Amino acid sequence: MNSRFRLAGAVVLVGGLSVAFAACGQYSISNIRALKAFKDANDLYKKSEFKAAAAGYEDALQRNPDFYGITYFFLGNAYDNLYKPAKAGEAENDAYLQKAVENYKLATEKIKDTDPQGPQIRKLAYEYLIATYNDKMHDLEKAEPVAKQLIALEPNEPQNYEALGKLYEDSGRYEEAEAQFLKAVDIRPSDATVYQALAGYYNRQGNFDKTMEAWNKRANAEPNNPEAWHTIATYYADELIRDKRLNKDKQQEYVTKGIAADDRAILLNAEYVEALQYKNILLHIQANLEKDPAKQKALIQQADDLKAKAAEIQKKQNAGAAAPKGRGGE
Repeated sequence: MNSRFRLAGAVVLVGGLSVAFAACGQYSISNIRALKAFKDANDLYKKSEFKAAAAGYEDALQRNPDFYGITYFFLGNAYDNLYKPAKAGEAENDAYLQKAVENYKLATEKIKDTDPQGPQIRKLAYEYLIATYNDKMHDLEKAEPVAKQLIALEPNEPQNYEALGKLYEDSGRYEEAEAQFLKAVDIRPSDATVYQALAGYYNRQGNFDKTMEAWNKRANAEPNNPEAWHTIATYYADELIRDKRLNKDKQQEYVTKGIAADDRAILLNAEYVEALQYKNILLHIQANLEKDPAKQKALIQQADDLKAKAAEIQKKQNAGAAAPKGRGGE
């Protein structure tokens, strides 16, 4: 998960905390003041005023050292957002990253299940700590044990194994990486997302056969999802265009499988523009492989008909999206 999406997720969480805290019955003077500092810091955080937000979270913890452990996560994330990779090596900037790490660690230790959104934010603290070590510090030795701690905390969560697999992949430890992605599959074999992650791994390794095997398993896990079948077609089409070393038999195999996959997608959604467009591409490739002029002409005509149909559907969809809304949104 990249930093932009991680931040968006954290903002959503912090936005829901005011309601959660309103139901909490801790009325000591120190806690009331800490709670106010925390809420004020949340407002600053939501406006991306991270320096002021960090000061507010620090204030909340100073007023009540036993305040909610989730505070450490948002404090760490405020410092994380203050760090700028382009300024690496500057003392003040590097200090932000160290403070982010320190507070993410404290969050994993101090967050309780009874804290508002505690389990969810504790998981984020682990994920952000792993990402900080891996993406910003490029330190597998520190990221790996944290990833293993997260697996120990949630041994039945496939994404945790995928995260460790990505760490190994980034470090060139490919056998260990593959093993982790396969563990994710073993844990939840009926979950389509584990096959997506596995396909992504094999694709990055340039292993086309295993990539397609994973994409097919993903489609079989959700057979009524037209996008799953269309994805298979796109990979076959792209491979046919990209790899000039394919012999005629392999080209014919890929064309046939790609068209069959898009046929499944179109059967599920007759107005799936992208599937129609890719089937048009695959039919043109099939026509180029065909030696019989009559069959070649028929394939090109079929491809052109699909292209026209896709254009007509797209025009209709664009017109619908641009149409003014009536009263009440009708």
